[in-house]
Amino acid sequence: MAGKLLTDDRSGDADGLYAKLIAAHRDLTDEQSLLVNARLILLLANHIGDTDVLDEAIDLARALPE
Repeated sequence: MAGKLLTDDRSGDADGLYAKLIAAHRDLTDEQSLLVNARLILLLANHIGDTDVLDEAIDLARALPE
């Protein structure tokens, strides 16, 4: 049975979204980059608000190969 997490490209511009994420880290130190990632994750997790979806996303992210 499929979970609740939507994993298809819903942005309409996956390459553009990727470029924005990369640009958000430009000229940052490693520590600053980690803080931006943590803040972005917390903001989006709060926006999603569904713990089942968040649990699924965490499990999937941990299972992906490096």
